[in-house]
Amino acid sequence: MRTLFLLFFFLFSVSGIAQSEALAKNYFEQGEYEKAAAVYKKLVNVNPNRIDYMLALVKTHQQLEAFDTAEDLLRKQLNSKRKLPQLYVELGHNYSLQGKDSLAAQNNQQAIDFLNVSPNHAYNVGRSFEAYSLLDEAVITYEKAMQLDPGINFNNQLARIYGEQGKLEKMFNTYLNLIQSNPSFRSIAQRNFSMYVSEDPNSEANTLLRKTLLRRLQENPAVLYNELLSWLFIQQKEYKKAFIQEKAIYKRSEDDLIGIVDLGFIAMNDNDFENAEMIFTYAIEQSSTPEERLRNYQYLMKIRLKTATEKEYDAVVAEFQTLFDTFGKDRKTYLLQIDYNHFLAFTLGQKDEAIANLKLLAKKEMTSYQEARVKMELADILVYSEQFNQALIYYSQIQKKVKSDVLAQEARFKVAKTSYYKGDFEWAQVQLDVLKKSASQLIANDAMELSLMIRDNSLEDSTQTALKKFARADLLALQNKDVESISVLDDILLNHKGEKIEDEVLLKQGKIYEKMGRFEKAEANYLKLIELYKEDILADDAYFSLAKLYDNQLAMPLKAKEYYEQIIYNFADSIYFVEARKRFRMLRGDAIE
Repeated sequence: MRTLFLLFFFLFSVSGIAQSEALAKNYFEQGEYEKAAAVYKKLVNVNPNRIDYMLALVKTHQQLEAFDTAEDLLRKQLNSKRKLPQLYVELGHNYSLQGKDSLAAQNNQQAIDFLNVSPNHAYNVGRSFEAYSLLDEAVITYEKAMQLDPGINFNNQLARIYGEQGKLEKMFNTYLNLIQSNPSFRSIAQRNFSMYVSEDPNSEANTLLRKTLLRRLQENPAVLYNELLSWLFIQQKEYKKAFIQEKAIYKRSEDDLIGIVDLGFIAMNDNDFENAEMIFTYAIEQSSTPEERLRNYQYLMKIRLKTATEKEYDAVVAEFQTLFDTFGKDRKTYLLQIDYNHFLAFTLGQKDEAIANLKLLAKKEMTSYQEARVKMELADILVYSEQFNQALIYYSQIQKKVKSDVLAQEARFKVAKTSYYKGDFEWAQVQLDVLKKSASQLIANDAMELSLMIRDNSLEDSTQTALKKFARADLLALQNKDVESISVLDDILLNHKGEKIEDEVLLKQGKIYEKMGRFEKAEANYLKLIELYKEDILADDAYFSLAKLYDNQLAMPLKAKEYYEQIIYNFADSIYFVEARKRFRMLRGDAIE
């Protein structure tokens, strides 16, 4: 019974202390310092060993400008058996608040001198200096501790502070030393490098890091320096230089081609197709197995599909046929066959042949996922061909075949999109309502966007006339019938002027104009959208589209900066916010984090 009572008393005491602490913090944050001081004083009396309570009381007295009282608290603790040298830093800060800089410096020096007795206190002393932005003193603290005890390592703290001080070369060298002693710090180092390195290869940080790495590579040809040089060149979008480093790494390790293939992907996704093609060609030449060679050919053909001109289409077909002759037309090459038949249907317009090919492929022995991927492409081509009912059958089969995969959710979204193209908006809405809770954020966002568009444009027009026209224009754009799509959208703008769908039409038409290379027309559409609907849901799309247009197509960086800035200040919750801020800072000439 006595034990139970003691346990209850202990729990009650802990709970009471926690409540008092929360109350004191709240008083402090609200600026009610006298009340905070009263509560903290009680906490210190009950818990004399809790330094955090004592320091909180010191800070509260400092807010009240009761500096003598704060000093008494600190000196009492410094004169006790439990002497903590970081309290000299706190005492120095107390003097600094009074403008007594010489006394502040004396106490800071006492904190540093204490390390001669016990260097193990360096971490707390250094952190206290950092808390008051006394970076020089923090550096002296960490460096001295490492000299006194070689077993102590403060390179991580030092490197970070060197960066804050602008001593970039020291920062780079310190992080590199840290990685050498402990490779697990590499990700931390690269994350910190990213705060200073930019896309500009001629910036001070980029130049210093490159020279530091090259010098170290000459002195000690470790793979680490090749890897970091490759990383630096990737940040600078200099993929050819990164490729030289990746080849050096591969030749020395010969483990696998992952680094080279990853670089190829990065270059391809950044639309540097020339270097991506060179990288994947090398990967093909170095592939050690037929499976690896096939995968790299698939990546190479993706580039060919993106870059081929109309005159080269026959050559592309011939390249695919050569690959099928080499690797076969079964489950091993199913991804290659999907890409080939997509090219046949959407680029060459040979829809029937593509459909026949994919139906044949779908009957071959494959995994459920492979079959689902094939049927997804088949259904997409059927939608393109306006064979909607057949497409819906395949999308439904995919949902049953890979229930737990995100591919099933993608298929459900395409059921909704197909129903939308058909003008069956009610069934589309049913599917979209389910997908709003999709595990895939991208699908959930797309579902929400289409759902809102259908709902908003059905309220004021029960016949959904304008919405049906818009869905038709959307399908024509999918079919690459851009002129016809523009014509339908013009009809909506003429005959449904002022209706809610007008902003959707202006944005859609602007995107099609961009695709056609009619950039001035696109600009006019985005400007019109901003003029008429600057407070509506598509406003940030218009601002961002206009900014990108000025940035990438019309070579008007000042105007681009102006519209990126609009997103930063007026659309903080926009999905474009992060990229807009990055581009704005680059156009302004900032170092990008």
